[in-house]
Amino acid sequence: MTNEPKCNTCDDNQCNGKNQHPGEKEEEFLERQALKSRMCGIKHKVIVLSGKGGVGKSTVAANLAASLCMAGKTVGLLDIDIHGPSIPKLLHIEHVPVRGTENSIYPVEVGNGLKVMSIGLLLGERDDEAIIWRGPMKHSVIKQFLRDVEWGDLDYLVVDSPPGTGDEPMTVIQLIGDADGAIIVTTPQELAVQDVRRSIMFCRQLDLPILGVVENMSGFRCPQCQAHTHIFGSGGGQSMAEKAGVPFLGAIPIDPEVVTSGDTGMPFVQAQPHAETSRAFARIVRPLLERDLPAERTQPTTQQGQPLKVAIPVAQGVLCVHFGHSEQFVLFDVDPGTRAILNCQALTPPPHEPGVLPRWLHQQGANVIITGGMGARAQSLFAENGIDVIVGATPGAPEQIVRAYLDGMLQTGANVCDH
Repeated sequence: MTNEPKCNTCDDNQCNGKNQHPGEKEEEFLERQALKSRMCGIKHKVIVLSGKGGVGKSTVAANLAASLCMAGKTVGLLDIDIHGPSIPKLLHIEHVPVRGTENSIYPVEVGNGLKVMSIGLLLGERDDEAIIWRGPMKHSVIKQFLRDVEWGDLDYLVVDSPPGTGDEPMTVIQLIGDADGAIIVTTPQELAVQDVRRSIMFCRQLDLPILGVVENMSGFRCPQCQAHTHIFGSGGGQSMAEKAGVPFLGAIPIDPEVVTSGDTGMPFVQAQPHAETSRAFARIVRPLLERDLPAERTQPTTQQGQPLKVAIPVAQGVLCVHFGHSEQFVLFDVDPGTRAILNCQALTPPPHEPGVLPRWLHQQGANVIITGGMGARAQSLFAENGIDVIVGATPGAPEQIVRAYLDGMLQTGANVCDH
């Protein structure tokens, strides 16, 4: 016998959380309905996977979640690595007590509103104790994290899975049911790339979309001499993604400060928002942010042979040190293939208020802005509007700056704005 609908989360009468399935026990139905109701309050679910350990997956997951927060989104971070939870240590919350009621668990909030839950938060002072659980116990605790944690309404839930293709990722994928997809983390060397191929096959067997591949630890630039060294090789993740027919989201360089920020409990993108590594994370999260944009705003405009529009903020005829103080924006239509300037126009912007200029420039078709300085919040808003940000340019004639950019000769220094 089928029960009357009890779930009032949405108006979808076809939702499988509305009615009891044939043969389903009442207790099972109520559990499934509670989980479905909780998940309905989360707009996007992203699962971070890796084929093997040691590729920096948890660091990537934490910084992706923090980058989404910096873009103004409400975000949850769920660590389902039962045997080696890293997120509490990375965020410096390993000894923060978890509150709850008889039927609910409250996530720990950190930084600018990021909501976090991990088995590591429930260990208390026993954080060095080995967890020896078989599959059913893992399944039960993951279900509890999804069903009983008071996530509230979220734009994104980022799930940090343990390495490999075992019980935990399979359980969370099946319980969520409608996840947006997986981000797969690798390092450049062939040994890691082989394991990532297995992760891709795992996702395909479970009908989980693949949002893309991230190549972590992709080269090291010496802060003293600026020499670039590919410690683990280069390009393995991108090459593998191309062969597998999945998106390549970007490469994240090795930066010793990432380790320092992890040890101190602050995501690197928040500790050093202007660093190249932070900009790499901003580029990686852009496709996630674009999932909320209308279709016409997500079409690629920077591929070779397709038009590119570069915006230069100017004051008194030269590039303005801060984009918000500009008198005009000079917009250049260029062909990135031939590196030719096709058209140029100067426009007077609307009054500068938070979020206005990114939307206005997007409406003008811009997909790159070159400026002297820009704060982290503004950079996130530009990224949300599909516009690449290049900071640290020195004042000069707009056309000269664009030609240097097209020729790969644009010299940039420090970001002159940190607000």
